[in-house]
Amino acid sequence: MTELSALLAPGAVADSFAAANKKALFVQLGSLAADVAGLEARAVTERLTDRERLGSTGFGGGIAIPHGKVAGLDRIVGLFVRLDRAIDFEAVDDLPVDLVFALLSPPDAGAEHLKALAGVSRRLRDRSFVAKLRGAGSRDALYALLSDTGQRDAA
Repeated sequence: MTELSALLAPGAVADSFAAANKKALFVQLGSLAADVAGLEARAVTERLTDRERLGSTGFGGGIAIPHGKVAGLDRIVGLFVRLDRAIDFEAVDDLPVDLVFALLSPPDAGAEHLKALAGVSRRLRDRSFVAKLRGAGSRDALYALLSDTGQRDAA
């Protein structure tokens, strides 16, 4: 399950997302997950925060992939947000983050979680693709780019 299209629903993509810092971002991602996947917002926020305490999920180039395992899920769910202003994420390259792909998995999704994480990471290392995400004019354009990824890769 490494196709981004399999992880994202249209409502799981947000543009011009306002967050002053990581803590505020995780609270807002919790709210988005509650809307999209019916999860408890606080539980999502806590899982993302718990994982972040182990080390930054900002992997460089202005991108972060916060992730966690959340009770109540029966499949892996992705959330993608483009921030209106980059925030400090203590990323490996010390660059602020403006693109965030959060990955939420069921508690028992060990290998599946790692496969999805690797797939998201691999796709977001493609500089050309990331440039298109940054240049997309709307939430719908972002979703179109993200949901088309799997079909193009399979061709």
